Amino acid sequence: MDSPQVYKSNALVEASYRLSVYEQRIILACIAQVRRDQPLTDQQLYAVSAQQIADMTGTQLGTAYQNLKAASERLFERRVTLHEAPNGKGNGKVRLTRWVQTVEYREAEGMVALRFGTDMVPYLSQLTEQFTRYALADVARMDSAHAIRLYELLCQWRDAGEREVSIEWLREAFQLEGKYPAIKDFKRRVIEPAVEQINELSPLWVKWGQRKTGRRVSHLTFTFGEKAPEKPQKPRKGKTKAKAGDKSQNGSGALYGIPRATIERQAQPGESYEDAALRLLEQAKRHTGDMFEEA
Repeated sequence: MDSPQVYKSNALVEASYRLSVYEQRIILACIAQVRRDQPLTDQQLYAVSAQQIADMTGTQLGTAYQNLKAASERLFERRVTLHEAPNGKGNGKVRLTRWVQTVEYREAEGMVALRFGTDMVPYLSQLTEQFTRYALADVARMDSAHAIRLYELLCQWRDAGEREVSIEWLREAFQLEGKYPAIKDFKRRVIEPAVEQINELSPLWVKWGQRKTGRRVSHLTFTFGEKAPEKPQKPRKGKTKAKAGDKSQNGSGALYGIPRATIERQAQPGESYEDAALRLLEQAKRHTGDMFEEA
């Protein structure tokens, strides 16, 4: 069965808000229940259980139960700042509103039920243009709220395969003003873990870089695309003794003796880990041969 789909107005994808991972999971699981063939009203109640969260994320039921309860208590207070109308027809107004108007925690059932706020409804339904769609399963196992947000921003530009955003804008969108003021900390605590989870857990591969304005890093650039289907491994004929450094993976995550970080950094679009590692290994061998010829 196909995974439930999440539909959001692009204006909501680019809105300024901050939710924890479990708050995101509750909101997204409810958004995925919105029917595309029926009008959405602010009176509809959507429910998600701890069992659903556990199944969706691959976590223990007890852990899902505890986190669901804590997240439901915070969710009612969460706000979102919207800068555009649902289908991109902005009127210059900035709207501060809440995600939900009602949150019910049903302890006996291990379930949360919510009603979306009146102002949120148009950003989740009747989306005829300028909206983003992705499968709920794409982000279900991510445990970084920043990874989920970044994934949505990439999906919004999925056809383009590249996106550049200012660091200032990203800080505001993620509501990180005042946190990680040093760019090295921002990259280490926010961007690098988010990119790692997207590459590991989602259908997209992504690489990132930075651009300076003057001497200051001002923008981040992302290139991304759909991962190529994994090639089935062909059985090798006969038994060969593995050479040092030739074994595919070791405990550190290296492939053919090449660190995983190096493979991610130098992989070409659509290239699998193994293909990238083999290409880099061949390049290294050629480079070593050239050195001997020059000598």
